[in-house]
Amino acid sequence: LLERVKKVGGECFKLEREEVFNKSRAVNLLNELMESNKNGKVENVDWEDVFLLTDDNHNQWPSNTPQFKETMKEYRSEVKKLAERVMEVMDENLGLSKGYIKKAFNNNNNDAFFGTKVSHYPPCPHPEKVNGLRAHTDAGGVILLFQDDQVDGLQILKDGQWIDVPPIPNAIVINTGDQIEVLSNGKYKSVWHRVLSKPDGNRRSIASFYNPSLKATISPAPELLLLEEKKVDQLIATYPTFVFGNYMNVYNEQKFLPKEPRFQAVAAI
Repeated sequence: LLERVKKVGGECFKLEREEVFNKSRAVNLLNELMESNKNGKVENVDWEDVFLLTDDNHNQWPSNTPQFKETMKEYRSEVKKLAERVMEVMDENLGLSKGYIKKAFNNNNNDAFFGTKVSHYPPCPHPEKVNGLRAHTDAGGVILLFQDDQVDGLQILKDGQWIDVPPIPNAIVINTGDQIEVLSNGKYKSVWHRVLSKPDGNRRSIASFYNPSLKATISPAPELLLLEEKKVDQLIATYPTFVFGNYMNVYNEQKFLPKEPRFQAVAAI
């Protein structure tokens, strides 16, 4: 299945996306910067072609790539099951009841959001002048990334240093988002990551997000607060309680800024 996903993903970019990317804002801004002979870097834009696949009827499925829709529907079904298994492992690691995270995300109505972002990072003639993808943490829950197995560029921030996430054939990279950090009361941290532009290669990136329902109330798990209580004789919630939809409103404005003020801002809503 992963081999088929790689095939249709690469074909889709060549057949349906590359021409559009070559006329994109990122390309135009980089060209303008180089023509002006000015120093500096292109800001507030990413050297990325991207579209989103979801379970609703608003998808604009690529129509000229054979087997794309069928293959990606099968892939999304399988990777969603994997995300739920990963969340069960997190439940166990945190000492929570099996299914706790999934239940919290689904708001009792089985309406958690599961989306898949299909991205390509084409070769960049001046990679030092533009970001592949600006540094950020993900807003949601569990992210499963099927990255390129030939072209590198993904980095995570660990102990103040940017560390490469090397390509591994047919591996799924698992990332944790802001809601896992809140629910675990900081036991898990959402991970700062970025993508570097590269002069060679067309990097594939297919990231699937298992996020809470926009109506879900997210807060540190009470069981984790009780564990803290044994140490300090009082309940300590490091993070606020909020509705995920409100958090997304804040995140959409502050995605590339430090995450701590986002938690403070949503607490004030």
